[in-house]
Amino acid sequence: MQTWKHWRLEFSPEDSLAWLYFDKSYADQSETTNTFSSEALRELSAVCSELKARPPSGLAILSAKENGFAAGADIDEFTSFKTPDEAYAMTVLGNEVFDDIAALPFPTLALIHGFCMGGGTELALACCYRIMDDGPKSKMALPEVMIGIVPGWGGAKRMPVLIGAAQALDLMLTGRSVDGKKALRMGLVDAVTPRRHFINAAKTLLHKPPAPHQPAFKDAITNWPVIRGIIASQSRKQVAKRARQDHYPAPYAIIDLWENFGGDPRQVPRESPSSLFSLAAHPTTANLIRIFKLQDRMKALGGDGSGKSGGIQHVHVIGAGVMGGDIAAWCAMRGLKVTLQDLEHARIAPAIARAAALYKKRLKLPHLVQAAMDRLIPDVAGNGVAHCDLVIEAIVENADIKKTLYAAIEPRMRLGAILASNTSSIPLHELSVGLMRPECLVGIHFFNPVAQMMLVEIVEGAQTSAEVMKRAQAFVKKIDKLPLPVKSAPGFLVNRILTPYMTEAQIMLEEGIPAETIDAAAKEFGMPMGPIELADVVGLDVGLAVGTELHKPGNPQPKKIQELVAAKKLGKKSGEGFYNWIDGKAQKSHGSGTVDLAPLWMRMTLPAVNEAVACVREGIVADADLCDAGVIFGTGFAPHRGGPVQYLRSVGKEKLLAEMKVLEEKYGQRFTADTGWATI
Repeated sequence: MQTWKHWRLEFSPEDSLAWLYFDKSYADQSETTNTFSSEALRELSAVCSELKARPPSGLAILSAKENGFAAGADIDEFTSFKTPDEAYAMTVLGNEVFDDIAALPFPTLALIHGFCMGGGTELALACCYRIMDDGPKSKMALPEVMIGIVPGWGGAKRMPVLIGAAQALDLMLTGRSVDGKKALRMGLVDAVTPRRHFINAAKTLLHKPPAPHQPAFKDAITNWPVIRGIIASQSRKQVAKRARQDHYPAPYAIIDLWENFGGDPRQVPRESPSSLFSLAAHPTTANLIRIFKLQDRMKALGGDGSGKSGGIQHVHVIGAGVMGGDIAAWCAMRGLKVTLQDLEHARIAPAIARAAALYKKRLKLPHLVQAAMDRLIPDVAGNGVAHCDLVIEAIVENADIKKTLYAAIEPRMRLGAILASNTSSIPLHELSVGLMRPECLVGIHFFNPVAQMMLVEIVEGAQTSAEVMKRAQAFVKKIDKLPLPVKSAPGFLVNRILTPYMTEAQIMLEEGIPAETIDAAAKEFGMPMGPIELADVVGLDVGLAVGTELHKPGNPQPKKIQELVAAKKLGKKSGEGFYNWIDGKAQKSHGSGTVDLAPLWMRMTLPAVNEAVACVREGIVADADLCDAGVIFGTGFAPHRGGPVQYLRSVGKEKLLAEMKVLEEKYGQRFTADTGWATI
């Protein structure tokens, strides 16, 4: 029997079944994750030929990798293509191979555990049946939209038929994943069982194969020609609320692919905006793929993937406000023991209530919710300080108050424990004064809202030891966040770049430009939320503290935010700020009208771009790529533009410098170009 590099085919003579293991590079174990390279696809085609020559009574396809079924296409190979024709050739290959799987003349079954993404899901869909592990880490998705392309190997063709177009489009247009129970309810899989029962479950199903799944009538009719146009129109309207087609063409292409070409990218004319040729040539696709790879790079900063958390198993959080309470809740949800300290139980109670709501939403199963709640322990007396591996301080943004706290707790901390501040702007050298072990002080700066923002800045002071930095990064990876090492300087990276953007927006507001117009301009640039609304969401008191800390002499300071904070109008959390807030929504009086928004977003974003250039020049972060990644994952900076430095490079340095010069002549030194523009 033929052997392959990425697949192992085994026959069971006693029951006439065949077992096909996806085990990329299994001979030399150089790969820990299954991805589909062109070589792996060609080998799978050869496997199909072997199976046709020696047909079993049934075939089970499963992964030999512990982490999952398959992560999708080999992104390194995909990004190495020099022309869209090469990418298209891989699309055709994938379709042909998965069509071969679908045409095999015997029952086929995919056994899915861990992650099953993109091409992995499309392979599973090409099988007659699917059984999925019931564990919380097992997920299925078609996330291609997240990197600017479409499900190109049959997913857009087979999934709508299997579960109905409405459900399928929702998954394809958002890229979101579903666990086993959700997949079973949708009809995406036929059964859910623990992985240890896979072999027996496969034998039972393949020996007596049931009728293939058929969607319920309400789902089936969504594919009818008379209904198809309605579903497509509704989907486009929903997508338009979230993304402009010129910014993000992929979701619109997915709808068109399903509606007009039966989900088969091979049928789309080359010149169509929905074709792979058009998408591959669009700058958004290149930027989103770059961001995807940068995300992987940041994950690697947390260690070698061994799962170690730098020896941190018990975290003590001081400060049960919105940030501290949510940091504590997140750490407990991710399996760590957490003690949460504040001055009285009444201050901790709201954080516990928010944690319960988070766990119910994310963990769903009552026993998992209860386990997370049991790991989150109120601790008014602060007894956890003496026993924990990591203290995270998340109190008021005031250096003197923080240092007073450190003086009280450091003598009680055990040897080897890390002291971390969630400060958003105060340099660590100011906070390390008076410490007995300053090398153990590090910044671990989360972003609000904690449950949604992936980035965590790991701030290295001049005194911070390399071992503490390494352990802090491993801890952040352990709790499923993205660690970004940055040097200690006022504002670190993200807030330093965000602050001039936010400040300029507030100056424009005081000039009489409506808040709604300013926010609309930012969203036209590609920001997920306008700066005025964002200031309210973050909290005006927090924004004022950061803005004051980072204010440069000679630059104007917005007055309105000072007046609002003095009146205790702090934004969303108090119900009033720049906007009034009702039921968690900003009350906006009117739109942007017919104002040309481009000059407004240019004026707001250029100070941020300029500050990003300065951060790269000063070495606040390792390089320009990580600068872009930090700003995107820390603020949501227009992902389709690739980050501030990538935006600079794509538009052209000379053009933006000319814009800066005009603004400098009109508004002053805050628009003076940093010297780093010469070498960026």
